[in-house]
Amino acid sequence: MIDVLPASTAAPPKRGARSKGPSHANSGYLFVLPFLLVFLAMLVLPLAYAAYLSLFREQLIGGTVFAGLDNYTRALTDDRLVEGILRVARFFAIQVPVMLALSLAAALAIDSGLLRFAKVFRLGIFVPYAVPAVVATLMWGYLYGPDFGPFAQLAKKIGVSAPQFLSEGSMLGSIANIVTWEFVGYNMIILYAALQAIPHDLYEAAAVDGAGAFRIARSIKLPALRPALLLCLIFSVIGSFQLFSEPQLLQRLAPNVIDSSYTPNLYAYTLAFTGQEVNYAAAVSFLLGLVIVIASYTVLLATTRRSSAARPGPPRPREQVAGDAPSPKGAATC
Repeated sequence: MIDVLPASTAAPPKRGARSKGPSHANSGYLFVLPFLLVFLAMLVLPLAYAAYLSLFREQLIGGTVFAGLDNYTRALTDDRLVEGILRVARFFAIQVPVMLALSLAAALAIDSGLLRFAKVFRLGIFVPYAVPAVVATLMWGYLYGPDFGPFAQLAKKIGVSAPQFLSEGSMLGSIANIVTWEFVGYNMIILYAALQAIPHDLYEAAAVDGAGAFRIARSIKLPALRPALLLCLIFSVIGSFQLFSEPQLLQRLAPNVIDSSYTPNLYAYTLAFTGQEVNYAAAVSFLLGLVIVIASYTVLLATTRRSSAARPGPPRPREQVAGDAPSPKGAATC
């Protein structure tokens, strides 16, 4: 008879032996490779070339010469660039709180379930984001027009002076109105998606405890929206300091108000394509990127610290609280 060994006594496979099945270790890299190629070709290489250009300077005598950090030193002392950065910082401080407040109110109204035709309302707020910035600026430029705009025509019929939306004192607010109209729906979608991720068990428990709609929004929804609000705030920082399309198009309607350095992005564009100062424009662009990184990190750090300070710590046992006497044995405590 032939003795058959049980399966548990079979000899283990030799250490180091490779399985004959197909290896999938590098499959993930093949899926990521198209994105990496586009990322390198469209972002990394242009940035590297711009950094290379920023280290040189064009001269009438001698042509292109190595300038080192001279372009950056010139940009740091450029009053027009500094003024443009301060202007967009003021624009951010005025426009972003209004935009986020409107987006938050719209998201809460849609999520409450009390709004009739909520889908139509949501679509109507989001549609302006689908309109290109150029088209939106041209449309609002027509509305702002002091001669041909509908507000000016209505003022003439009434017999009052036309509103000066494109004057020096109102221009920043007019641009802020265009940007707010464009991006309220975009931020609303982000906040509404975050609201949809909140477990409904929390709402049911709060309703059982007698909490109303406003109490639920204040105690449950708003704390849960902090990460989404922070994301919208970071996006707003980047978008504000990159402001370009709106002032560039409105410049033709108000050339005496919007000059070539009204925003840093417009200044860099004018230097490169009008003044033919490509090397200096590259340095200005890199400094603008550095300002955006610093501003974004500052907002992120300040928001994170405020959230950490507002978050309550774990409760201590009653025996560790000063002044609390131990309850008598058998007495009911609440």
